[in-house]
Amino acid sequence: MDFPSFFEKYWPILALLMWFGYKWWRSQKVVAMLPELKKNGAIFVDVRSLAEFASGNAPGTINIPLQEIGSRLSEIPKNVPVVLCCASGTRSGMAAMVLKKHGYSNLHNVGTWRKLLN
Repeated sequence: MDFPSFFEKYWPILALLMWFGYKWWRSQKVVAMLPELKKNGAIFVDVRSLAEFASGNAPGTINIPLQEIGSRLSEIPKNVPVVLCCASGTRSGMAAMVLKKHGYSNLHNVGTWRKLLN
């Protein structure tokens, strides 16, 4: 099978693999930045549900479930870095889009909250 045929047949799978690879790579960059972000007074926001947060969370994170982000903006300062996390990075990515829409610019999606435990 030549490459064009392979690509035509498997492009959805390749696109999905590339998406997950990008999410992993991006979160690794944020993990490497964590010491500097902490030094700069970053706020850590976990956007999982209350029940998920209660079952386990990283020390120093505040819980603002994704569906409440828009109504609780006053709890998230705009003048410090904001590090977002959830179970996989999907909801924290959505939260980043909401915050960006409301004027936040220093946003970092670390992906899973477990990456904050190191």
